[in-house]
Amino acid sequence: MKPTEKANFLDRTLRNLRGAWQEIADTAAGVFAANLAPNPNLLDEDAHHLREQMRDCLEGRGGEVSARARAASLGRAYLTLNKEGRRRFLRILATEFDLDRAAVDRAIEAMRKTDGSEAARRRAEHALRAALEPPQRKLLMQFNALPDGVKFLVDLRAELLQIGKGDPALEGLEADLKNLLASWFDIGFLELRRITWDSPAALLEKLIAYEAVHEIHGWNDLKNRLDSDRRCFAFFHPRMPDEPLIFVEVALHHGLANNIQRLLDQDAPIQDPQNADTAIFYSISNAQRGLVGISFGGFLIKRVVDELVAEFRNLKDYATLSPIPGFRAWLEGQLKAGHPDLLLPAERRAIAALPIGVGDDGAFETLLNLPAWPDNAEVAKSLRAPLTRLCARYLAEAKRENGKALDPVAHFHLSNGARIEQINWLADRSAKGIAQAYGIMVNYRYRHADIETNHEAYTGEGKVAMAAAVRTLLK
Repeated sequence: MKPTEKANFLDRTLRNLRGAWQEIADTAAGVFAANLAPNPNLLDEDAHHLREQMRDCLEGRGGEVSARARAASLGRAYLTLNKEGRRRFLRILATEFDLDRAAVDRAIEAMRKTDGSEAARRRAEHALRAALEPPQRKLLMQFNALPDGVKFLVDLRAELLQIGKGDPALEGLEADLKNLLASWFDIGFLELRRITWDSPAALLEKLIAYEAVHEIHGWNDLKNRLDSDRRCFAFFHPRMPDEPLIFVEVALHHGLANNIQRLLDQDAPIQDPQNADTAIFYSISNAQRGLVGISFGGFLIKRVVDELVAEFRNLKDYATLSPIPGFRAWLEGQLKAGHPDLLLPAERRAIAALPIGVGDDGAFETLLNLPAWPDNAEVAKSLRAPLTRLCARYLAEAKRENGKALDPVAHFHLSNGARIEQINWLADRSAKGIAQAYGIMVNYRYRHADIETNHEAYTGEGKVAMAAAVRTLLK
């Protein structure tokens, strides 16, 4: 789906939501946003009415129907605002409906002065918990009762992550909303569903829009990814039944897949899935930006493996064909810092011998920046050994301050108990693949007998499990 198509898709979703909430807002007369559309910048007069509306929502005036109508009108008003107007809306919510710190201090002092009895202590603790509940959270929770209200809050957090950076008040509101969503999106509430070509068209359209790893180039490409030798599974939440939270695409394959273009080739013959011995997880996409930091991926893989085991008795291996999104940036940083040990002597000689006049000093970096170098057989051959070796070093040794893998995809799979199995040269020749990792991809393998051991070694000590072939590259 092209950017303009995605924008139209999202605009249509917002129009539908505004229309549904307008009907609810109209059920109560005198509700602010039902009768007055605020200026997109949320001018001072509109902000005054907004505060009144928020207070009315918190006080629950008029009963349940009016409360839903007020919440709907607030949400609908927010959706009509531009970026600056939304920032003002959220700052009002974050600063004027935050904790009453004086009330918190009084509750703490009252707890200190209890007479020591258990009953008094419990009353004081209850009062402190109530004081620690910010009004903004109560206000946000009212959207839970609206159609698509939970989806609205998920998208609201996505906006907070973007516009709240560097603003302590908005960052606090975002953290509070994250905690609220984390409690609602506990893994026990989620439903695993298989998505097929017969699924509703609206859902298939969302797959195209939300795919984050390998762009889906239209309906034919999507149909190929949902054919009989493929599987696609997603988690859904009961309050967002038509919105995938995260989805994984799987190819039923013979052995490890080592090239994404071949794996996604629409002209390749369809394989009999009953004869496959390996399930290749080649794309995992988080569909909701507002749920970032709330982990589903590890649970999704485990549940999908259970589904595949039940359906295909011949499957013996479970592996990924994964991108390496941080490799190029890391290597460019190493080159900029002038690390002297990046190339081995034999690799330097091979590069210097190329008949394209790059010379020896800085030749490696020059080759990496040549346009379309993967199409030059001689250049690609000279770069294969150093890039593959350096990629192995990056995956195994480049760490964050906490000792975990620097690469986010590596961290995800290693913390779930996989091992680095195989590094694949020019496995993704797309512009994105070259920009991320010079076209290199990696297989992570999940071996049932080793998952727990690998997980504990990585999470406890930062040890990276890898196959012997990958370990050899590090010597």
